Amino acid sequence: MSGARISALATLRSQIERIETAEVVHHRDRVALGHSEADTALKGGLARAAIHEVFCEGRQGTVATGFVMGLAGRVTARKPLLWVRQDFSEIETGALSMSGLAELGLDPRRVVMVRAADVESALRTSADALACDALGAVVLELWGEIRQFDLVASRKLTLAAQSSGVTGLLLRMAAQPMPSTAETRWMLRAAHSPPGPMWSAWGAPRFDAELLRNRHGPCGRWIMEWKCDECQFSEPSTCPQPVAAAPANRSDSAVLWQRRTA
Repeated sequence: MSGARISALATLRSQIERIETAEVVHHRDRVALGHSEADTALKGGLARAAIHEVFCEGRQGTVATGFVMGLAGRVTARKPLLWVRQDFSEIETGALSMSGLAELGLDPRRVVMVRAADVESALRTSADALACDALGAVVLELWGEIRQFDLVASRKLTLAAQSSGVTGLLLRMAAQPMPSTAETRWMLRAAHSPPGPMWSAWGAPRFDAELLRNRHGPCGRWIMEWKCDECQFSEPSTCPQPVAAAPANRSDSAVLWQRRTA
């Protein structure tokens, strides 16, 4: 084996070791999602400067897209977000709604959309973007079982994220999980709305989020509710309807009368 090949092999092994052991300063930077059990499993929150995969069951791409938007909102830290999509994505699921982003509490002015003609272009664009530390996060949306996205391509994205500190979010539509260097892997399903009258059905978005892979902690499955005003996830509300507080200036006689008639 030539000296050049030995050197290249040693370099590759060193890079792989960096990924496997996670001995990178950026990996210690985590942002809390807001859901206490999920944050505990994630050792404090979602790791920045890493790659995270989000899959969905069946035709629940909207749920997975909303979850990725929430994750991006937590990790971008007011920096721009680059969203890379394949050209035909709008035919399958429609265009991303900027007003929808605003309703989720995210600033659509910080979102830059890129349409890629093919998978190779999407992967190349995402790798270049992940190497740019001016961005807060990069979302790569891929459709179907893609042979181009193998373990080598996954390592390339991970190394770019580690070098810059930018977080990569892979949104996988109509695909099954495969081996990768992702820090976490999620499976998303739509969560049921809380019981109540029909007029109260419109509330905070709810996600049935299953953590399938967690490189540095346990996995789990939780119902995660997105709080649009706080821009963070939380445990589902135990009381979905607002309850009026008791008036503080009621007289003692009024309180006594209420007790007698209760």
